[in-house]
Amino acid sequence: MHCDYVQFKPKSKALKTAPELSESEKKGLRMENVLVVFSSFEAGDDERVIAQAAAEVRKNFNEVKADAVLAYPYAHLSSNLARPENAVALLNSFLKHVKLFAPKSQKSPFGYYKEFELKCKGHPLAELSKTISMQAMETTVEKLGAKTEIIETAGREKEETSESLKQESKLKSEFFILTPKGELIPAQTFDYKGHADLKTLVDYEIKKTRAYKEEPPHVRLMKEHHLVTYEPGSDAGNMRWMPKGVLMKRLLEKAINDLSVGYGAMQVETPIMYDYEHPALKSYLNRFPARQYIVKSDEKDFFLRFSACFGQFLFAHDLTISYKNLPLRFYEITHSFRREQSGELTGLKRLRAFTMPDMHVLCADLKQARDEFEKQYALCLEWNLDAGIPIQATFRSQRDFFDENKAWYVRMVEKIGKPVLFELYNERYAYFVTKFEFNFIDNALKASGLSTVQIDVENAERFDISYTDEKGEKRRPLITHTSIPGAIERVVYAILENEAFKKKQGKMPSFPLWLSPTQIRIVPIADKHHAYCEKLLGDLDERNVRVDFDDRSESMQKKIKLAEEEWIPFIIVVGDKEEATGKLAVRIRGGGQAQMTAKELAALIEKEAENKPFEKLSLAKQLSQRPAFPG
Repeated sequence: MHCDYVQFKPKSKALKTAPELSESEKKGLRMENVLVVFSSFEAGDDERVIAQAAAEVRKNFNEVKADAVLAYPYAHLSSNLARPENAVALLNSFLKHVKLFAPKSQKSPFGYYKEFELKCKGHPLAELSKTISMQAMETTVEKLGAKTEIIETAGREKEETSESLKQESKLKSEFFILTPKGELIPAQTFDYKGHADLKTLVDYEIKKTRAYKEEPPHVRLMKEHHLVTYEPGSDAGNMRWMPKGVLMKRLLEKAINDLSVGYGAMQVETPIMYDYEHPALKSYLNRFPARQYIVKSDEKDFFLRFSACFGQFLFAHDLTISYKNLPLRFYEITHSFRREQSGELTGLKRLRAFTMPDMHVLCADLKQARDEFEKQYALCLEWNLDAGIPIQATFRSQRDFFDENKAWYVRMVEKIGKPVLFELYNERYAYFVTKFEFNFIDNALKASGLSTVQIDVENAERFDISYTDEKGEKRRPLITHTSIPGAIERVVYAILENEAFKKKQGKMPSFPLWLSPTQIRIVPIADKHHAYCEKLLGDLDERNVRVDFDDRSESMQKKIKLAEEEWIPFIIVVGDKEEATGKLAVRIRGGGQAQMTAKELAALIEKEAENKPFEKLSLAKQLSQRPAFPG
């Protein structure tokens, strides 16, 4: 735990063999800006375990910038404790290792009951848990045709690290800026004047600092608006969505579904877990840079899907495909799972379970693949502009592929109308020869990938996917991998972060009207207006608008204030005049006030949200009937 402070005082012996304490040790200790390491030493632990444990602590210590470490023996973490004399030796050795990088570090007495007090800082890296054991350190398995490393975390879970992920970490690449004029300028020499977000993206990509020092603002907003929160009963990175958040999520899913089907993609659904020993999947796992969740069934190992790729590839393998069917587009939207490193999990930005709309397109040749890539690039650009999300583009490519297709890349850069980051590498570490991502820069000046398109040159062969050409001969297609929005959770993250940035600039934050959980809030001036408010509620609820009624026993002023804190776009205030004339006093978020009928207001909202999906909110229309959600 990264703490503002910790203090402890020994009270009595827990072990008869515990050594006597000196006078200074009896007084206890207080330390500030300290990384407190509660630790148990288990049977079988040795110096190799201690060295690895110190290395793990060092990484976290450097990330949180603590001043010292407190090694605090804590027997309650294990039921397989080492003998006391061995545990004392291991504790002393651990402290010796730690003092090499944190000289001010201390330990608390072993074998004593102690009173202690601490204040945990509460940022995303402030609380972590790790288990290091000889069994995990010595275990390697021969799978997928190559060695796959198994790391034991939290005592039970297995995290599989693919060869591609290892190769990506070792990859040597160069970063450039590609301008709309076709200039390719080394990133370190480019003039970033007027391109501050691009400079932030470049720094983020080169330095690869993923962890947050403090909680990003979207986490506070997602809780305040009762959209989504953490689920303590699940693994980290698996979230609890509340009705308002579910509504926004479903609307985004419906919008991307309509866009994908409108583009000509067939919608399919495939399983969420797959057999490790399936012949086509063995090699693919090692070509995808992601860590997997492992589950057992009937003594067999399965992995939870980290994308829809292999399900759709297995589907395509069983089809009879003609060149006349190409480009052939598949689309799916469902949960995916990636066992991201715990220190990188952050709100809705980086999760272990997420909803990824995945499209794959079988293409006859490179020309068709480039055409699809460019069309999907345009769709991704349109999606983000329509959502109001400011983006920066990153392209990645093998150097020889870039040299052969530079004019094609420049044409896409011209469409976005500003310079982009370009990463060039000499060899492929994964299945794609090129890809692009649209990135969002958040309030902590960290980048997040949203949209992406890739050209896959391997998996048609791997999954035995073929089509029949004009001569009746079997050919292998190229495949584009596409996610037009990226993970749906990241879209919500980007919207919240962007509105937090607006608020910081003194502007009024708001949700896009079509995504607002409540679009109209009815507020009575007095209790005698409740009956008319109920009539209004019924009339408006028959239209494609989301409306509710604040019938709680609060003052009108407080109800308006609470509606504004919820970012409600339209607030109707109902009094005698409104009830008599039918002309409603409507407060418009960010736009003053207006007089209109209920019918006119509904028509205004329907027109502004035209061509967007609509769903009802699954909460009671009367606020007094809703439960209180945790904030």
